[in-house]
Amino acid sequence: MSDGSVQQQQSQPAVPLLEEQRVGEILAAVPERRHWRYRPRRVGMVWRSRTFRVVAVFTVLAICGLAILALVRDQTGTQGFLVGLGLAVLPVPLLLAAFRWLDRADPGPWRNVLFAFAWGAFAAALVAILANSFATRWIATTIADPSNADTLGATVIAPVVEESAKAAAVLLIFLFRRREFNGIVDGVVIAGVTASGFAFTENILYLGNAFGEDQQIGNSGVVSVTAATFFVRAVMSPFAHPLFTVLTGIGFGLAAACARRRRIRRTVLPLLGLVLAMGMHSLWNGSGVLSPYGFYAVYAVFMVPVFGLVTWLVIWSRRRELRTLAAELPAYAATGWLSPAEPLALSSMRARGLARDAARRQYAVAARGNRYTPYGPGWAPGSIPGAMPGAMPGTMPGSLPGSMPGVMTGAVPGPSAQAAQTAQAAQAKAAVQAAEAHGKAAARAVAEYESFATSLAALRLQARRGTTGPDFAERELELLHHLWQRREVAAPALTYAAQATGLLRPHRLPPLPYTQQFTPHTQYDAYRNGPAQAQAHAQPPDPDPAPAPAPATTPI
Repeated sequence: MSDGSVQQQQSQPAVPLLEEQRVGEILAAVPERRHWRYRPRRVGMVWRSRTFRVVAVFTVLAICGLAILALVRDQTGTQGFLVGLGLAVLPVPLLLAAFRWLDRADPGPWRNVLFAFAWGAFAAALVAILANSFATRWIATTIADPSNADTLGATVIAPVVEESAKAAAVLLIFLFRRREFNGIVDGVVIAGVTASGFAFTENILYLGNAFGEDQQIGNSGVVSVTAATFFVRAVMSPFAHPLFTVLTGIGFGLAAACARRRRIRRTVLPLLGLVLAMGMHSLWNGSGVLSPYGFYAVYAVFMVPVFGLVTWLVIWSRRRELRTLAAELPAYAATGWLSPAEPLALSSMRARGLARDAARRQYAVAARGNRYTPYGPGWAPGSIPGAMPGAMPGTMPGSLPGSMPGVMTGAVPGPSAQAAQTAQAAQAKAAVQAAEAHGKAAARAVAEYESFATSLAALRLQARRGTTGPDFAERELELLHHLWQRREVAAPALTYAAQATGLLRPHRLPPLPYTQQFTPHTQYDAYRNGPAQAQAHAQPPDPDPAPAPAPATTPI
């Protein structure tokens, strides 16, 4: 062995021998924390903070918003910017209302909608205006015919840049809000709202420039360039940008419905949707240079049919979501979590609305002391939301049976009869407002019940497709918990709605079990003691109706 190798072995430090008897002695030699030379590094802990992420996203969007507004104002001028802003905001409520209407079966959270609109209006618009300007200047300086730079920029560069910038919002929600992104409808709504925000900012720019052109040539009124631009962009084609980006959203929606093992399909479908969106956008932008009537030809022959086809696909997808409720929820009705009529009512938008209205009327009328019930004879309201325990239905806290709701017996404020009448009128008005509040609370409880039931059906469908995570049981139990808390108000309303809409015939109705307050499920009472102790109790009934026996509780 050479001398070099011997010296290398002799220079290696000795490793402390780990002996259980000497562990305490060895670790006791470690200096105090204030004398540490090495401290733990918190890798990624800042970004994992939800507060930091929210602040970072809002900061980025705010900076992009200020930058894009400054650029648009610089190009249009102050007056043009204000005119463009006032006209561009007009189609926005229509677009947002249309996409929220499509998503009313299982509406997503408003934070996703606001993020998507802000991303399209600020971040995507800023990227598009900077990239398009740079690409147009680059084309003008590199190609032989600079006069075609604007045409190439509008038909080649703009579709790629703009659709990619808008698709980024859909991708972010798909990755970081995966549980709220379940299918085609969610993809269409997020993509459409993002494109609506982008079109809003773009309309400010185009309408502001048109107003400046009118100021220079002296046009005004119906024959002005501003009126023509508004008619083309806000009246004829308000859904142009949303229609392009919706194709990307459909691709992400199809990917969300695929099983996790289908990785190639989950990657190819969004890319295919993005390519189709770019192609349609390019055809739309280039329609004006095809021929004098190219715009109208593309609009009538291509855009209108595609718009109708996409609209049909979205409505079909929403109806499919409703049919999912009728197919998945009977398993929970068989085990006692739902009444037999609820899956039928929850699968109909008409029955859902009727149930909310019926609950609002029922609890508002009952709070006023009226015995009328829209659920038919034999139904009893049980307890009114917000009423004191033990209070008689129809009586307000502090009042006695038979007295005017909201009027304290024997309490006549003021020495004169006029003052007493004024006080009684004020109390009667307060009683009416309280009754309306009871009705609104009941309708809100039914709406929340419908939303949780829809999420439960979607979760069960994802489990059958293999697209859910390992926390399926915990998520299912949480949804059942939310349903059980609202069942006393929602179940009778949905049963009534199923019968009123003809989904459930009267002779097929089971005996009314709602003449008394619901008794908590014996295997579900663990939630009364908090989620921490719920794990120590028995699990809820298996949603599969075949092996699971009926719950041993009072009839429900």
